[in-house]
Amino acid sequence: MRLAEVGIREGVASKPAGNFANGSANPNGKIPQSYDVFLCSTEFAEKNGGTSGIVDLARSMKAKKLMVIGHDESDQFFVSHEMTGKLIRLCMPKSAQTTPAAANYSLQMAVTLCLDSDHVAVADPNSRQLMALASRVAVTDVTVFVNGPTGTGKEVLAKFIHNQSSRKDKAFVAVNCAAIPENMLEAILFGHEKGAFTGASTANKGIFRAADGGTLLLDEISEMPLSLQAKLLRALQERKVTPLGSQREIDVDVRVIATTNRDMLSEISNGKFREDLFYRLNVFPLTTQHLAQRTDDIIPISSILLARHSMVLDDLPSIDDEAADILLSYNWPGNVRELENVLQRAIVLSSGGKIMAGDIMVDGAIQERIVKSMTTEMVLSKSASA
Repeated sequence: MRLAEVGIREGVASKPAGNFANGSANPNGKIPQSYDVFLCSTEFAEKNGGTSGIVDLARSMKAKKLMVIGHDESDQFFVSHEMTGKLIRLCMPKSAQTTPAAANYSLQMAVTLCLDSDHVAVADPNSRQLMALASRVAVTDVTVFVNGPTGTGKEVLAKFIHNQSSRKDKAFVAVNCAAIPENMLEAILFGHEKGAFTGASTANKGIFRAADGGTLLLDEISEMPLSLQAKLLRALQERKVTPLGSQREIDVDVRVIATTNRDMLSEISNGKFREDLFYRLNVFPLTTQHLAQRTDDIIPISSILLARHSMVLDDLPSIDDEAADILLSYNWPGNVRELENVLQRAIVLSSGGKIMAGDIMVDGAIQERIVKSMTTEMVLSKSASA
């Protein structure tokens, strides 16, 4: 399975690099376009002049960035960014290199790491199904409602939908409905005129108009005051907003994505959320799962998080097998946010270019298991040498 074939299947404009290596893609010596990424395997690089040859080829293709994919002596998948010389190590079995899933994963990681995009690399079957649904709804203008526990990537999913939509070149505006005081939320959503309230020394157009033509994320929509929900419903239905202190309605063109971590039917039955607003928002529901329910995603997500922190660190460590086992066995009550915190601590504690089991600081039970495991290994080691 060639990466170019996977790219076409995944919606990424791709062209086989071999066409450029043998000159068939540009018989007149002209490059028809530039490319964001030149992505190839180490085997391809070796056949085309090694590092210097592949850099020259990437430059001839007007590629903005170059990535070479392969495996090192420890049998770990890696992506090398030749422009910076950094080596980003990712856990990927060498035996899976030629499978469609591995090729797809390689392409997703390249897009995520090299383009610094919000493309989401997932491995768990349920997560892949979720991303497939998100991709399908992204190309429409349908309102999306994302429900899931805190820290499971609801905003990341919303950004993915925006970036896959026809609105991707317009604004993506997010507002946390729980973080804004109730007496300010209406003005922030719909805008206000000068002098509309004490302290309003200038007019403000509000986030609906700021997101005009783009996507508006209403995060934690369940926390919106009941008194404001009717006005939001009208704005969604009429596609118009009325700034505070004004009688003039203003047309807005926004695609709305709402998120929550609550049981909305319970919120409705308890009188905390309008039923009509819920059904207006819940046109296309998506659900994110606890990280512990999709363990196949833990290592890919860890790889992305480590890669992001490589922007700060000069040497990005790889994950030892025992450390990976701990990451996979922990239940992650804080989901991806907790995972990121754990990995940041592990990077600080690690040495020798590798994150070991002792570098993984999670809850007390896991810490105790780590200590016991390390103690057992020391005893066995001494017994063997005696």
